[in-house]
Amino acid sequence: MSERLDYTKTSPGGVKAFGSVYGYIAQSGLDEVLVELVYLRVSQINGCAYCLDMHTRDLIKKGVKIEKLALVQVWQEAGRLFSDRERAALAWAETVTRVAQTGVPDVEFEAASDIFDEKELADLTMAISLMNAYNRLAISSRRTPEAVIAAKA
Repeated sequence: MSERLDYTKTSPGGVKAFGSVYGYIAQSGLDEVLVELVYLRVSQINGCAYCLDMHTRDLIKKGVKIEKLALVQVWQEAGRLFSDRERAALAWAETVTRVAQTGVPDVEFEAASDIFDEKELADLTMAISLMNAYNRLAISSRRTPEAVIAAKA
């Protein structure tokens, strides 16, 4: 499958605006591995090959073990492999990403609020929303994953 559109070249102002939010999340105080796990889970739900490749690589660079990466999509069954904060973040990421189906119920909000303070939860929700937007850009433009580019070389 070939790339339809290179939005980084055709809309650099839009990419810069998204980058500003990405930069905000990076300095928000949320744990960087937790955020990357959320980015990976959102990308799994949305089926974004480009982002799956990128966030898997980023998590490996951050020292996350392959056993944990392999179980992100079934984190509920992974026992204590994921911390309480990671489990809460992944649950929140799933309900927010699937907003059309879930409506983000109060019980999910209360569970996330038990773990994260208001600022953390707001920042986490921004990170989830940002990744959903990035996924939509990458999927609709058919952005090519690094692994596919490397395999062609």
